Amino acid sequence: MLPPAAPILELGGERPVTPHQVVAAARGDHAIRLHPDALARIAAAHTALLRAVATGAPIYGVTTGLGAVADTSLGPDDADVQRRIVLTRAVGVGPVAGDVQVRAMMIARLAGFAVGTSGASPSTVRGYQAVLNAGIRPVVPLLGSLGEGDLAPLAHIGSVLLGEGTARLAGQLLPGGEALAQAGLSVPRLQGRDGLAMVSSSAACSGLGALLIADIERVFSALAAAAALSFEAQRANLSPLRPEVAALHPVPGQVAIAAEMLRLLQGGSFDQSGGARRLHDPLSFRCAPAVLGSALAAIQAADRAVATELAWSDDNPAVLATSGEIVGTASFDTTHLALAFEALGLALSRVAVLTGARIMQLMSAETTGLPRFLTPRHGGRSGLAPLQKTVAALVAAIARDAQPVPACVLAVADGIEDYAGMAMAVVCKTASIVEALGLLAACELVTAAQAIDLRMAGEYVRLGIGTAVHHAAVRALVAGIDEDRSVAGDLETLATAIRDGLFQDVLDRLFPAAAP
Repeated sequence: MLPPAAPILELGGERPVTPHQVVAAARGDHAIRLHPDALARIAAAHTALLRAVATGAPIYGVTTGLGAVADTSLGPDDADVQRRIVLTRAVGVGPVAGDVQVRAMMIARLAGFAVGTSGASPSTVRGYQAVLNAGIRPVVPLLGSLGEGDLAPLAHIGSVLLGEGTARLAGQLLPGGEALAQAGLSVPRLQGRDGLAMVSSSAACSGLGALLIADIERVFSALAAAAALSFEAQRANLSPLRPEVAALHPVPGQVAIAAEMLRLLQGGSFDQSGGARRLHDPLSFRCAPAVLGSALAAIQAADRAVATELAWSDDNPAVLATSGEIVGTASFDTTHLALAFEALGLALSRVAVLTGARIMQLMSAETTGLPRFLTPRHGGRSGLAPLQKTVAALVAAIARDAQPVPACVLAVADGIEDYAGMAMAVVCKTASIVEALGLLAACELVTAAQAIDLRMAGEYVRLGIGTAVHHAAVRALVAGIDEDRSVAGDLETLATAIRDGLFQDVLDRLFPAAAP
């Protein structure tokens, strides 16, 4: 019996590729195919480029140098020029991208090629595609892009296509040329602007941004589920979740969050008149729909920004095949992407503060009526008190990483490049925020589940239909706390489960586009 065929992601068809499709293909190791229309556009643009070169017109990066040396004329038939463009820009340092991250970058660049404005030769594009499909994963340091074209990371990828650099293949770390040879591939002959086309793109930012959006959606779904469990633990007043109340001030995302939390809590013993312990709960409970809703809107905005990068041309110069023009652009600028992720980081920092505050409230006997620090024993037990310091440290780390990247950067290229969008730095720091938020969500899950256990031990409590499922899911992974013990392992277990989609029901409702 033949093994099932590998899933295929086709680029350049009638509909542009979405961030979620990039993520599924990168994580699922899907084969990448270019639609016939995309191949036709690529060929047409390359032909138009060669015709323009034949006229003797100056073409940036083809018959001229780059950046500060754009006033230098070059021979258009010198293939070594395009090779040097790639190799000299492979100057990245720092942490190395994982295999999935590299695949996402390469898929994003192929999506850009499929638009048909790069002027890259069909043979070079097919070579790029073949490297990806052969399982070759270039070693890509993540520090080096200023967000005006991800030159350094993309040059490390391009170097392997040229038989240089370093790559992983079948678990081995190999020189680029050896990786190509083992995969039965050869170095393509560069033509026109092939080298520049490989590196002059924001594909690293957009590929990593797509992966990050998917990670955020899972963590955010856990945060919404944890907030609902905290409502159960506190027996909080559900009035702010009622649809008619949320509709009184329908700030972005609030109605959706309120509806989802109310869905989880429906059917519980305090989902009825008189079920709440208090008329007026702390703001960390009452403001949950509004704050989470604002973050939901920020996630959606960042997703749209990534989708824009994946769908349109970021080439400079761009080849307009229909008219034959070669036009200079600033399409490589990623300011909109940087600002979308900056806004997202700030929104998530507000969520972090609210989450941390709820955790502290749940450990307060005065707020909940439960034993202080949620310990079922007396005699000086600490219960979850030590966890408060971890929560405070996580919130502080998130607040630090949410600070905007300065817009002022050193001018480079002899002053020609005197501005930078810094999207790569913004995306990477937002990834740190999301990692910390996953751990913070785990802290709230541990705390809320413990508070629910104690409340159920002392009074009749029927959890909501959704919260009962989530409470059971938490307890299937980590035990409640009877005697004082470390919960560090519990937090890591839950954080891993969150990354793996523990709260899929919430994810499907809040982010329907993420569904397979």
